[in-house]
Amino acid sequence: MSHPPHEDWDEHDVRGTSARSTFDDDVLGLRRYSEHDESLADDVLDPAEPEMFRPRRRKRRNPVAKVLALILAAGLVLVATFFAVSSLDGLLPQISMGGEPTAQDYEGPGTGEVVIEIPEGAGGGQIAEILVSEDVVASAGAFTAVLQADPRSAGIQPGTYRMAEHMSSQAALSRLLDGNYREIDGVTVREGLWVSETFEVLAEATGNDVADYEAVDPSALDLPDAAEGELEGFLYPSTYEFSPDATPQEQLQTLVDTGRRTYEELGITDGPELREIIIKASIVQGEGMFSEDLPKVAQVVENRLQPNPETNGFLQMDSTVHFIFQERGLAGTTDDQRADPDPHNTYANPGLPVGPINSPGEEAIRAALNPEEGDWLYFVTVDPSTGETRFATDFAGHQENVALFQQWCADNPDQC
Repeated sequence: MSHPPHEDWDEHDVRGTSARSTFDDDVLGLRRYSEHDESLADDVLDPAEPEMFRPRRRKRRNPVAKVLALILAAGLVLVATFFAVSSLDGLLPQISMGGEPTAQDYEGPGTGEVVIEIPEGAGGGQIAEILVSEDVVASAGAFTAVLQADPRSAGIQPGTYRMAEHMSSQAALSRLLDGNYREIDGVTVREGLWVSETFEVLAEATGNDVADYEAVDPSALDLPDAAEGELEGFLYPSTYEFSPDATPQEQLQTLVDTGRRTYEELGITDGPELREIIIKASIVQGEGMFSEDLPKVAQVVENRLQPNPETNGFLQMDSTVHFIFQERGLAGTTDDQRADPDPHNTYANPGLPVGPINSPGEEAIRAALNPEEGDWLYFVTVDPSTGETRFATDFAGHQENVALFQQWCADNPDQC
């Protein structure tokens, strides 16, 4: 608040110099009096004086209270410092030399051995979590950073890996990219195998018994409707890697599931359409040896199924007879075999066999879906040792090719 100029003051006004002088004297007088002489203080201070002019009585502080306050303040500082240091303790190891935060990481190749399982379709984050959970790497952040910096990381395969504890993220990634540390319980199921042969291949590769696969009830598997409850034709050929604890039933289901995905990718509807395609493809797979021949074999099947005076709807494929007798190694068939009334026998029965005669691969399935255009009604592998196959549009041309095959059999009697 501002004050009015001196020249405007009234010298008779008690609020002027006289009042100010009295206030100064009173205050100075109080400072000379003893604090214990309360009566004298009361006489000096006029109760009528405004409160603002009353001097405040100085309070004496208890020295014990002052000490306690200092101790309390010091304690609070210590507690705050403890928590601050504790918080920084987890951060300090994560500060790089450049001052930027980095995730914690172990150093070196690690020690001991840890077996981890990377599932199908696992991304970088999931792989990092698996490694951290097994104490292979120190943090997901450090491993993810190394993973993202290396373009080879896209090649990490699902499966079982032998790792170590306390590995640096770089060492862990290097091991995941090194095929020598990946345990492969894999097996190649090639195209055109019968179910019995597939069981043998799986048993040999996994250490199980063939009987273990034979004991699997097809009804326990999730088969396509087109399979009509049978495995033949639907154990899809491919290279598989099974976990060490995969059961025979789980392995068979994997083959079935792989086939189902392939059929869907090719746009084949489950049901009668899929069944017909698989039956045709199994014949194509059983008869053709080279990829370029498969579409032609598929066209021969289509042409023979159509009414014509030469074949009368009979396919007459040796592969269907070989399936019935479960015999391989011979290039041809005998008269007795061709006369067998089994519904799979395309010599004895017109039209398609009652079911697939093997499990065809993708090439044969594609050929059955898209045969190569042509008028061929016959074909014969004139040299089974090389797979050379010749096609003919009529019986006369076919007989010329058959003569070549017969000559080969004469030269190789033990194979015909």
